[in-house]
Amino acid sequence: MAKTIVVKQIASPIRRPAVQRATLKGLGLNKMHRVRELEDTPAVRGMVNSIPHLVKIIEERG
Repeated sequence: MAKTIVVKQIASPIRRPAVQRATLKGLGLNKMHRVRELEDTPAVRGMVNSIPHLVKIIEERG
């Protein structure tokens, strides 16, 4: 079984740079308090680490 992380959006993308908004969409998030379970890969970790003020890692599974 692959490792996964559970990510929650904690802030709005309003008045943020387009790059940050696009990163949220790439993670499958675009509305407040949405939660996604994503595969724990370096690419996903990099996306999450680039917008720490908008998302929060709730749980790491696997």
